[in-house]
Amino acid sequence: CAFELLNAENIGNDPVTFLKQLLELKDKFDVIITESFRSEKKVQKKLKEAFEEFVNSNSRCASHLAGYIDDLLRNGIQGISEDEIDAKLEKAIVIFRYFSDKDIFENYYKNLLSKRLLAGKTVSDEIEKSMIAKLKAECGYQFTTKLEGMFVDVNISKTVMEQFKKSPYHISINSSGRNTNESCELEVTMLSTSNWPLLATPPCNLPLPLMACCKQFQDFYFDKHNGRKLTWLTHLGSCDLMAIFPSGRKELNVSTYQMCMLMLFNQRDSLSLEFIRQATDIPEVEMRRHLLSLCTPKLKILKKASKGKYIEADDMFTFNVEFISKYKRIKVPLISAKEVAPDNADGAQDSAALGGSDLPSSVEEERRHLVEAAVVRIMKARKTMSHHDLVAEVVRQLSFRFTPSPPFIKKRLEGLIEREYLERDKDDARIYKYLA
Repeated sequence: CAFELLNAENIGNDPVTFLKQLLELKDKFDVIITESFRSEKKVQKKLKEAFEEFVNSNSRCASHLAGYIDDLLRNGIQGISEDEIDAKLEKAIVIFRYFSDKDIFENYYKNLLSKRLLAGKTVSDEIEKSMIAKLKAECGYQFTTKLEGMFVDVNISKTVMEQFKKSPYHISINSSGRNTNESCELEVTMLSTSNWPLLATPPCNLPLPLMACCKQFQDFYFDKHNGRKLTWLTHLGSCDLMAIFPSGRKELNVSTYQMCMLMLFNQRDSLSLEFIRQATDIPEVEMRRHLLSLCTPKLKILKKASKGKYIEADDMFTFNVEFISKYKRIKVPLISAKEVAPDNADGAQDSAALGGSDLPSSVEEERRHLVEAAVVRIMKARKTMSHHDLVAEVVRQLSFRFTPSPPFIKKRLEGLIEREYLERDKDDARIYKYLA
C-alpha cells in the first residue's frame, strides 16, 4: 500500500497528500494490531520493520516529510490548539524515527527552514523551536546545532538592524540634498556560513540607490566588527518595489533579481535580453526564470516580444502600461526552473524518472567530513586499532545521523593515510596507527 502511494502520480509528487495518507495508513495498522492482535510485540516489530524498509527505499520519503512539516509550519497550524499542533508534529516524528539516514532529512529540512526564515513565513518561532527540540530529543544536540544557529543569526540580525537605524550611517544625503532613505530602505539578515545552506553565487549589479544603502551598512558593520567579511547574497533577497502604472500605484513584492531588472525600465520602455544580461550580470538560467515570471499571462508586468513559451536569444521586453490589478500589493511568484527552457524541462523529467533517489551532493560531502572527523577522534584516543574494530566504532558513533558503509569508511581511511593522519602497521596492514 505504501509503495503504491509513492508511485501514484497525483500523490507521490505532493508531500502533504503523501504524508497525510501515509499517516492514515500507519493509524489504520496501529488499530488493527491493537484490536485484532492485542498489541502483540512481534506484530508491532514486523510493522516497524515494514515501515523502515519503505521510508528508506527512496530519499523522496525524507524530502516529503520535510515538505509536509514545512507546510504545517507555514500555514497548516493556523486556527488549531497547541495540543493539536503538538500531536501533528509528534506524528511527523514517528515517521522520522524510521529513517536510517537522518542526515538526508536534515538536509531537506534545513533548506526549507532557511527559506521560511528569510521570507518571514514562519507562523510561530515557538512552534519552530518546539519542532527542533523534538529532533534534538531524538538525535542529540549535534543534529540540531546548525538549525538553532539559524535562529540565533536571525535574532542577532534584528538587533544589529535596530542599532544601524539609530546610527549616523543610516542618514545619507544625495547630491540634490534630499534624504534617500525615503526612497530606499534596507533590511539585512546576516547569515553565518557554518549554519546556513548557502551556495557560492556572485552578487548581481545592484541599482545605484541600493548600492549606496549597502555601502552605508558595510561602513557601519565594519566600524563595529573590524576584521570580519561580508558577502552580499543577492539571489536570496526580496524587495517591495513601488511601480506607477496609468491605472495607479502598485506595490510589487519581487525578488532582488526582478527588482534589478524592473529598475532598468526607468531608463527606457523596451529593453533587449542582451542589455538586461549585461546591465544586471545575473546568472543566465536565473535571469530567464525571473524574467519569465514577470511575463506570465496571469501577471503580465512585462511584455515579451516572442510568442512562444520560452525566451528567445534576441527577445525584447516592454514595460506593460496596460497592467491592471484590483490589488494594491502584488506578490510576483517565481516559476519553477524546469519551465525556463525545454532542456531544463527534459532534465527535470529525467530526474523524476530516476525516482529522485540520488544523494544530495551537500549530504555526501558532509558525510566525508563526519567520517574523517570520527576516525581522527577515535584514533587520537586509542592510538592503535584494527580495521574491523575501527569500522565498527565509526558506524556506532555516526549511527544517530546515518549508517556509513564499510567501503565508504575504507575510502576515507585511505585519504587520511595520504594526508598523514594515520599509517598502517609495518607488520600487519590491518592495523592502523595514529600519527600525532
